[in-house]
Amino acid sequence: MATATLTIDLHALTRNWQALNDKSSDGVETAAVVKADGYGLNAGRVSRALFGEGVRTFFVAAAEEGVAVRASVGPEAAINVFSGHMAGDSEILTSHNLIPMLNSTDQIERHFNDLPNHPFGVQLDTGMNRLGLEADEWAAVRASVLANSPTLVMSHLACADTPEHPMNAIQLTEFLTMTDGLNVRRSLAATGGTLLGSEYHFDMTRPGVGLYGGFPFESADAVVRVDIPVIQTREVSEGETVGYSNTWTAKRPSKIATVAAGYADGLIRAMGSDLYLWAGGQKCRVVGRISMDMIGVDVTDLETVPESLAILNQHQTVDMLADAAETIGYEILTSFGGRYARVYKR
Repeated sequence: MATATLTIDLHALTRNWQALNDKSSDGVETAAVVKADGYGLNAGRVSRALFGEGVRTFFVAAAEEGVAVRASVGPEAAINVFSGHMAGDSEILTSHNLIPMLNSTDQIERHFNDLPNHPFGVQLDTGMNRLGLEADEWAAVRASVLANSPTLVMSHLACADTPEHPMNAIQLTEFLTMTDGLNVRRSLAATGGTLLGSEYHFDMTRPGVGLYGGFPFESADAVVRVDIPVIQTREVSEGETVGYSNTWTAKRPSKIATVAAGYADGLIRAMGSDLYLWAGGQKCRVVGRISMDMIGVDVTDLETVPESLAILNQHQTVDMLADAAETIGYEILTSFGGRYARVYKR
């Protein structure tokens, strides 16, 4: 086989949810964010595993993403849509029983006119300036919105992955100011907010990246493994170069393996020489530039070159890959391409 294997450990995923559920305060529901096709791991599979663990509330980015989740979890779960009620969404919201988190006065008007009896939630902007009603907008529509019984009022923290950042306390204060006294369920915390402590938990936490093994949930179990087949090995003399633009030169007689993956598979070109592949517990440095379909790896110190090498495993996490590319784990997870042979473990 000439394509890499992407192994998704669904048991590790559910263990991560359970660990974050344990960190949520007593009486607080722990939901799950499965947007971007379950962070690139297949929203249907991910949602079904989490539903089996006890999750009953899910979040997606767009109404279209909710279709696969509903098909996987059945009619019982609540599926919330971060982007709210967009123009043209009415049919998909009703046919798949999706709950839009209304973000603007325009969306509120659209929803009340088009789907007056359909459930909805409200998203408030507490300082991130991304989605949600600002304080003055909320004050203007608050009474009419509450009269229609929203299922949830939520906001989103901008800096929760940096616990000491002053913005966390600022947003918490603003959320309290905008929502205190409401007889409506409230949610502020995603993964980072869940880890900040109980004052951020309210009625529901909604972890996302932490479920998939990403920062800031540093004690998360690894969910994803990537093994890349070795296409060819060759002997390279001292002074010879490897790859495009001659960026790596052998300082000793070396054995170089060419493996079958590259930036077309989400292994970002910028990772470069800060990256290793692994043969069991032994690491082998990437040499030369990552190309579209291939990566060069120095396997000189291996006694035997295996049929495949791992680029993502318990030794090298998704956030280590992200650091090498000067990006974040979210981008790595959601960038894995369609060529992988996907294997799901339970």
